[in-house]
Amino acid sequence: MKNPNRFDRKRLRIDHFIQWFFGSNALLAIIVLALITLFLFREGAEFFPQNLQNLRNYRLAGLEYVGIMRDQIEAHTSLNRSLQDLRLRQSNALLKRQSNALLKLGKTPEQISTALVPFDAFAASFDSSVEELRGLVSEWTDAVSEIKDKAKLREDALQQRQFLLKEGKRAEADAVRVTQIDFAAELAPIRSGFPLYRKASVAFRGKIETLLLQPPPLAARELQPRFEQFQKAARAYLASFPATERQLAKWEQFAPVPWHRAVTSFLFGKEWITNSFWQDWYGVLPLLTGSVLVAAIALAIAVPLGVCAAIYVSELATPLEQQLIKPYIEFISAIPSVVIGFFGVAVLGERLRELTQWQALSWISGFPISERLNAFTAGCLLALMAVPTIFSLAEDAINSVPRAFKEASYALGATRLQTMFRILIPASLSGIVSAVLLGFGRVIGETMVVLLCAGNRIAIPDFTQGLSAVFQPVHTMTGIVAQELGEVPNGTIHYRALFMVGLLLFFLALGINWLAQGIVRRYKISAG
Repeated sequence: MKNPNRFDRKRLRIDHFIQWFFGSNALLAIIVLALITLFLFREGAEFFPQNLQNLRNYRLAGLEYVGIMRDQIEAHTSLNRSLQDLRLRQSNALLKRQSNALLKLGKTPEQISTALVPFDAFAASFDSSVEELRGLVSEWTDAVSEIKDKAKLREDALQQRQFLLKEGKRAEADAVRVTQIDFAAELAPIRSGFPLYRKASVAFRGKIETLLLQPPPLAARELQPRFEQFQKAARAYLASFPATERQLAKWEQFAPVPWHRAVTSFLFGKEWITNSFWQDWYGVLPLLTGSVLVAAIALAIAVPLGVCAAIYVSELATPLEQQLIKPYIEFISAIPSVVIGFFGVAVLGERLRELTQWQALSWISGFPISERLNAFTAGCLLALMAVPTIFSLAEDAINSVPRAFKEASYALGATRLQTMFRILIPASLSGIVSAVLLGFGRVIGETMVVLLCAGNRIAIPDFTQGLSAVFQPVHTMTGIVAQELGEVPNGTIHYRALFMVGLLLFFLALGINWLAQGIVRRYKISAG
């Protein structure tokens, strides 16, 4: 007779093995994630001290002082670009209006250029009005750049000396020469030139005021509102001159830079500029905006498609349709992202740009678009990649609803649509939300598609233009890391900044998952 305790002991050993196997793998996964997190913190933690020193050198070397003048000139350049855009619009309007007249009367494009001569003279005078101030600021830009280079050499020498001391090589550390810099004396010639700046600024302002009092006739009258907008912007620009002078007069070279500037300049900075002769900036806001915009476009397309497809396949499709639709949707996830990216570059981007050329769509703001690689192109492709994830998980969530729920609904006289929208979808909402979040994770973490198709312009889209903002090129956090990490020297501020971008992406995903779990938990409590 067999001993029953023998089988119990055998089954106990198997249970222990299974428990150990899965438990050890779960522990290993936690350890790997912890190591990755610690590595990101270790590599990125030094960014903020380095960035703080970067900001201090920016002030001590006088770049901040001259930067105020450079911003003034850059604002003039922006206004000049508006004039050039207005000139192009006039030319296009004349060509469009007189295309038939050219054939009948024998006119030439040169005659259209002649009609734009008064406007061209106005634009040329506006452009040249800043030459005196630009020359002065250019000379000072070279001077403060030299001071910055000296500060950089001194900082590198200090870092080399600290490294040698840390390695115990005191003799070699003492041999490193650290040059002292008298920042006040270096910047004194530039500070003493403030009267020259004021004189050039007054002359510059007078020229623009004279030009605004003598506006040119427009060759295309329908563009008069745009020119009035330019005039308004130019007057606002002139009104800022006194504030600029006061800012320069009050500027203090040795004012302390608070530590929180290193954090806020990263989180809220609007510029990501590296390897610049002037100053490197590591502001993540344009990258974060680009990532969120592309993800929002992708989810706006993928969520309705994925969830509706899941509902149809689960509740409405025939068995034959289920056998056809489900494998084809899930097959999309097997397509390499680089192939989807090439499709976006070679086909989708160009087709979308051609579509916006249609006359029937000219009423849409921003149409026709000029950039074939933009946030919308990348968002469409990411939506294609997210649909299989959302579809599969949403279908599983709908199928997991107990059959008794549907039978009870039908027994009470509800129709199929009423059952779907009032019973099935609310009962499976937590699973659908999880599907959407996993789709978001698929989108926000994608690199290759956004690197190929988003346009890679590091700038915050102009949301004042309405719908056309989604058709502007952007850059993303994943894209910048993939593009630049392999080219930067280990340990530099640029290297650390990229790791901080990765950390921010990690915390963003963590926060979204925490928020989603809270929403699901609250829904379950209210449903119970």
